[in-house]
Amino acid sequence: MVVKCYAIEMSSIRQILHKNRPAQQVLVFRRSMSRRPVNSTRRLVDGGSLPFATSLQSKSRSTPLLTIGLVVLGAFLIIGYTYGGTGSFGGNKEAVSRLDGASCTPEVLQAMPILKKAYGLGDSIKRILHVGPDSCSVVSSLLKDEGENTEAWGVEPYELEDADSTCKSLVRKGFVRVADIKFPLPYRPKSFDLVVVSDALDYLTPRYLNKTLPDLARISNDGLVIFAGYPGQQRAKAKLRSSTWWIRYFVQTGLEENEPTSKKFEQAASKKSYKSDCQIFHLTS
Repeated sequence: MVVKCYAIEMSSIRQILHKNRPAQQVLVFRRSMSRRPVNSTRRLVDGGSLPFATSLQSKSRSTPLLTIGLVVLGAFLIIGYTYGGTGSFGGNKEAVSRLDGASCTPEVLQAMPILKKAYGLGDSIKRILHVGPDSCSVVSSLLKDEGENTEAWGVEPYELEDADSTCKSLVRKGFVRVADIKFPLPYRPKSFDLVVVSDALDYLTPRYLNKTLPDLARISNDGLVIFAGYPGQQRAKAKLRSSTWWIRYFVQTGLEENEPTSKKFEQAASKKSYKSDCQIFHLTS
C-alpha cells in the first residue's frame, strides 16, 4: 500500500517537472539576453588589432601639449614684436621712411657750406661723421664735393636691404658702417671735427637718448649738430618734439648748446637766404 502511494507521488512529480521545463528555459534565455553585450571594438583595441583607433587615442592625449606649445610660441612672438619696435629702429627699415617728404638728411648737404663758416672750418672739413639714414649718399657727396682733404664717414642706424653698388663699396671699404646707435660707437674721443645727426634721434625714446647723445658728443672735437623734425610732420613711428622740449632735455642731461656757433650759423643762413625745414641744434663736445 505504501509502495503504491509512493509510485503515484513520483509519477505526479515527474508530470509537474515536465510541464514547468519550457518556463525554466524561457527564464534562462531571458537572463542571457539581459546581459550587456561586449563591445567588439573595445576588444580589438585592447588586443592591438585596430591601430587606427590607437592612434586616435594618442592624438587626443597629445592635443593639450600641442595647445600649450602654440600658446607659448604666440607669447614669444608678441613679446618680440613689442620690444622690437619700442625705442629703437630694431633693424626695421620701415622705421625711417625716406619717402614721406619730411626727411632732414637732404638738409645736411644744403647746410654744409653754412656749417663750415659757422664752425670756422675753412673751405673743407677734414673729418666729419654723419649719423642717420641715407648716410651712404651723404658720405658719397662729401667725398666728391669737398675735395681730397675731407675725410667723410657715416653710420647707418638700420640694416641696408636695398643698397646700391656705391653704398656697398663704401661699406666694404669701411667709410660707412651699420651700427645700432643705442650702444657706444667704436670711435675714440674727439675722432671727428664735426658730428652731424639727421633723422635718427627722432626715433629714440629718452631712455636711449640719455646714452646716445653723450656718446656722439664724446667723439666730436668741435661740436655736435642735430637735425630734428618739427612736430606735425608726417613720419612713421617718429617722436617729433618741439624746440622747447629739446632745450629742456639738453639742460636736464647736462648737454650745453653752443650759442656762439648757433648765432654764426643763423647769420650765415640769413645771408644765403637759407631756411631749413628741420630744427637745427648745435651742442658743444
